[in-house]
Amino acid sequence: MFRISVWLILTFGIILTGKAQQEYSKSWKFDFGEGKVAKGYQQVKPNMNYSSSRGYGFLDGEPVKALDRGGDELKGDFITSEQPFFFTVDVPEGNYDVKVVLGDTQESSSVTIRVENRRLVLGRTDTEPGEQVEKVFSVHVRYPEIKGTDEKVRLKSRELEYLHWDHQLTIEFNGEKPKVAAIEITPNTQAPTVFLAGNSTVVDQANEPWAAWGQMFPVFFEHGEVVIANHAESGETLKSFRGAKRLENILSLMKPGDYLFIEFAHNDQKPGGNHVDPFTTYQEVIREYIAAVKAKKGIPVLVTSMHRRRFDEKGKIINTLDDYPAAMRELAKEDDITLIDLNAMSKELYEAWGVEESKKAFVHFRAGTFEGQDKDFADNTHFSTYGAYQLASCVVLGLSQTDLKLKDYLKKDIPVFDPASPPPFEDFYWPLSSKTSIIKPDGD
Repeated sequence: MFRISVWLILTFGIILTGKAQQEYSKSWKFDFGEGKVAKGYQQVKPNMNYSSSRGYGFLDGEPVKALDRGGDELKGDFITSEQPFFFTVDVPEGNYDVKVVLGDTQESSSVTIRVENRRLVLGRTDTEPGEQVEKVFSVHVRYPEIKGTDEKVRLKSRELEYLHWDHQLTIEFNGEKPKVAAIEITPNTQAPTVFLAGNSTVVDQANEPWAAWGQMFPVFFEHGEVVIANHAESGETLKSFRGAKRLENILSLMKPGDYLFIEFAHNDQKPGGNHVDPFTTYQEVIREYIAAVKAKKGIPVLVTSMHRRRFDEKGKIINTLDDYPAAMRELAKEDDITLIDLNAMSKELYEAWGVEESKKAFVHFRAGTFEGQDKDFADNTHFSTYGAYQLASCVVLGLSQTDLKLKDYLKKDIPVFDPASPPPFEDFYWPLSSKTSIIKPDGD
């Protein structure tokens, strides 16, 4: 099976949590390959699939192979594959810095790294023949069990197989020639955590071709300095997010100086028990979130929701979100809360693309593009990986224009981004994950 049993997760989760929390100060060191093993490292051979008794290993899927070039014990041998492969480790809930040794002493390599549910942490990294590099990225690992309580997050059935609720840290190695010599995982207890609360436009989408800005967000930050914790989930509203104890889970982990980015509107505007009105109940519930964050000495940040892809006959975006963005702007001004106006930037971005080019930023794919897809995809709410990355760039731009200390942790070499002149689709690189789905995410 691709994942360990959901029954095991649900049955033994609390036991694993108790044991794991005692080990949070532990580091894990893995030497990949079949050559000599570096001192202090666990050897990982190609046939080592994950088992609960071992506590680490490869997930079932494409086979991996080992190559041994000799020489240095740690760097002389490595694991590689012609397809994406996944390595997973049982770890306690918390934040981690992960150091990887990439490259080959004889040939070139190219790797892109994502974690958990396709969360981008290392963009395309190429090495020349004979070149090996060390890269570090930071990861948040979350449990459904809520720290300090007997409660759990109320997960949807589709979430039970997600890679970010399973008491493990899972790393996806992708790219044309991924070559991995070593991994070292170390707890990071000092860096501020940026929690994300939102819906399907923010969540770490588990499967191709769907994506959202939250899963692209980590790659913009200096790793080790800040950790992105995306707790958003498809279909959620302000009320349902709180009702499922997702907010409670975040607050149980929050420490002074951490952040909570809040972006809701798409589902909140719909009729039903979770509906809120823009200038009354919508603002009231947001203020309740803000008060809860401040009680933990955290920092709330409001993000207006991006537009849906709907153009008028003149190529201008039609507002389908009614007064919700305006209500969030008003609240931010009245209560002096930092605001990132993604709604305004998305209008500029979509209109810069235009009616046809903007389809590349959303899940618009002809039937047969993905396995089992017998109908065209024409989703004007959910993003392709290209679109999600551009929306994340908008959020980063908005952050850079605030007074938050968080902006100091942005990478210094980020290309200048202008929503009115976005980079072309053809320049975007994203090797497909092996996990795909033809089922549309919850929400619209």
